[in-house]
Amino acid sequence: METLSNLESFVRSAESASFSSAARRLGLTAAAVSRNVAQLERNLGVQLFQRSTRGLTLTEAGDRFLASVSGGLDSIQSAIADISTKAGQPAGTLKLSAAPGFARDFLLPLMPDFSQRYPAVVTDWHLENRQVDLVAEGFDAAVGGGIELRPGVVARELARIHIVAVASPAFMQGRKAPRQPSDLVEHEGVVMRSSVTGRLRQRTLCNARGVEQLAEQPARMTANDPDALVQGVLMGMGIGLMAMPNVLRYMESGELVRVLPGWHADAGPISLYFTSQKLLPGKTRAFVDFVTEQFRAMKIAQRFSAT
Repeated sequence: METLSNLESFVRSAESASFSSAARRLGLTAAAVSRNVAQLERNLGVQLFQRSTRGLTLTEAGDRFLASVSGGLDSIQSAIADISTKAGQPAGTLKLSAAPGFARDFLLPLMPDFSQRYPAVVTDWHLENRQVDLVAEGFDAAVGGGIELRPGVVARELARIHIVAVASPAFMQGRKAPRQPSDLVEHEGVVMRSSVTGRLRQRTLCNARGVEQLAEQPARMTANDPDALVQGVLMGMGIGLMAMPNVLRYMESGELVRVLPGWHADAGPISLYFTSQKLLPGKTRAFVDFVTEQFRAMKIAQRFSAT
């Protein structure tokens, strides 16, 4: 009878095609995961992986074995997660990912109430402006946009992200307000630079009638970080095309004003990502349900809408 650790090492290595990635997820060393898989192969009498410097590839036998055992392993782990609680409450460390600015404004303020409701859950936040691999990196949940829905990962949409033009009142004082996106070429801009390509990002805005127009901006300031761009706009460096979550609190306080109020761009959904919707550990389900409930109560979807 195979031990759970050998089976788990095999399944997680297959999911990430890497002993190292599986080790990070399991809290083991890569050598320990490799030994567990090798022991499993010896006991079964078959080779489950082709190993190379580029990573792991399942053999035909390995592919069949993965299909047979992965669902059962998830069921066992779910049962363990459900029973491993304190006083019937969710428990354990919850590894979470989100962008720093979004977490600061909309997620971290919820944590005192979450901790009061679930005192046995420890939230371990990893705040970076990047898209994580939930399975390979061992995250329980992530909040963001555009994360790839790999096998075993699901998403629950929280709101749509709209891009709007904003500026400080001081910057707009004495200036003629643009009436359409093409007018932005006459104003200094605070412009996003892609961290991947190094190119300045251009946006196409649309209005209520569905008319689309490219918004070209002469850059006075560029940055690859949205929080830095917001600071540039607040300091009066120019007009910025910013996501509503990044500027909402400044618009509500009057520190920023919306320019081109009839125009916006839809940047897609912001979602809660997590693994295995049916067999969630209690701590993960508690977090997903709590955040969804709080966002609904705070009318986040309506507040993020530019229409």
